[in-house]
Amino acid sequence: MDFNYLTTIIFLPVLGAILIAFIPGLSARLIKRIAAIFTLIPLALSVFLFCQFDRSLVVMQFQEKLSWIPAINAHYHLGVDGLSLPLVVLTAFLGFIVVLISWKINLRIREYFAWLLLLEASILGVFCSLDLLLFFIFWEIEVIPMYFLISVWGSGRKEYSAIKYVVYTLFGSAMMLAGILSLYFTTGSLSMIELAEGGLGMVQSIMPAAAIFFLLLTGFAVKLPVVPVHTWLPDAHTDAPTAGSVMLAGALIKMGGYGMIRVCVSIFPQVARDYAPLLVILAVISVLYGAALTLRQTDLKRLIAYSSVSHMGFVLLGVFALGQVSLTGAALQMVSHGLITGLLFAMAGLTIHNVGERDLSKLGGLARQIPIIAVVFSIAGLGGLGMPTTSGFAAEFITFIGSFSSTAFSGMQVCTILAVLGVVLAAGYILWMLQRTFYGPVLEQYNGIKDADGLERVYMSAFIVLIMLVGIYPAIITDIIKLGISPIVGLLGG
Repeated sequence: MDFNYLTTIIFLPVLGAILIAFIPGLSARLIKRIAAIFTLIPLALSVFLFCQFDRSLVVMQFQEKLSWIPAINAHYHLGVDGLSLPLVVLTAFLGFIVVLISWKINLRIREYFAWLLLLEASILGVFCSLDLLLFFIFWEIEVIPMYFLISVWGSGRKEYSAIKYVVYTLFGSAMMLAGILSLYFTTGSLSMIELAEGGLGMVQSIMPAAAIFFLLLTGFAVKLPVVPVHTWLPDAHTDAPTAGSVMLAGALIKMGGYGMIRVCVSIFPQVARDYAPLLVILAVISVLYGAALTLRQTDLKRLIAYSSVSHMGFVLLGVFALGQVSLTGAALQMVSHGLITGLLFAMAGLTIHNVGERDLSKLGGLARQIPIIAVVFSIAGLGGLGMPTTSGFAAEFITFIGSFSSTAFSGMQVCTILAVLGVVLAAGYILWMLQRTFYGPVLEQYNGIKDADGLERVYMSAFIVLIMLVGIYPAIITDIIKLGISPIVGLLGG
């Protein structure tokens, strides 16, 4: 196509951020409207690409390629396939929604919305990049806006949480950069497509292929996150502003799962097979340990944050079961989790903002005082525990079926059964959270608090429609995901 859709989708939020940051004299209302326009257009374009995507092809589509740094054979190379396109649409959707969620922000509005738009652009860039250097640059850019969003507009120990996020992220990024450089010095290529197609028998000249694999995997594992490098996530979520939590849970941590599939599994299929038992066991530990920690939480946002550690364990399980069905389930789980947990954090933030309390031991009976928030929060919670007709059920069911039938190693069935216990624990902590927050005796001190207003009902409805649509008709996503997964399964010998 002649029109550069992906460049437009990525850089329109950047343009919006520049306008907001540097045009003097903008009113708060105009800043918010600019942010809404410069996130709504990328959303519309991403939905257009989703509709125009050729479902008869298993190649990268809407590619854009320009020579960028000829001396090192680096290219400005963008493209999407069935794996990355749903994540682009998800990120664009969340980027627009968080602007609506932030409509009541009054502190340093200009900087806030500029950082929010830059954060969206960087995540979109990660999902669209087909050159490892470009991929890494977009990967690193997101650290800056997320740091400022947490440290300035957060709550609690916001400076500590922001710095902890940066330290963990930069540690993972350093490992990833070492892996990328090792790949480049061995092959002379930064193209993800060429590296996946060419195989890596020659990397022994620099270091063992497994060493490069784990350097890259460390960066992705920190972002996903995987136990034991998960401890930054609860702090960042708990202290981030609501919009930051929604983007962090909904889109940013998906960069880790996407990187594992796109880089680690695609470029190192044999190493992925060799170490699948270790990584599947790590996935089960993440699922069960994350769920056990969630059961102990009394802070509303912190509980949802720890649940993400458990649910991302399902992604790791599906990825390293290394089958077409399990990989499809893992990709669908990333999209589903983005919608469900995005809505959970939006509702948690709204509840905390309106009620003025986040300690579950001090909440109760709110369903009678804020019934709309209670109903939507309950729908999101039921999606989180995998209730049929929600996207959570579809994603987890496909992941478990794929993992149980996997031949990656002899213990896959046992590991899958253990991981299913995570769903049982999820039912416990989600229902416990809803009961403690919305049911029981009505507390008089919360009489008169506001329920959701018109704008809030709009974005609630958008989340619910998508969660139910994917849950009732998952093929709308899985038919595209399969096109991105098929070549990767072919590299694995499946």
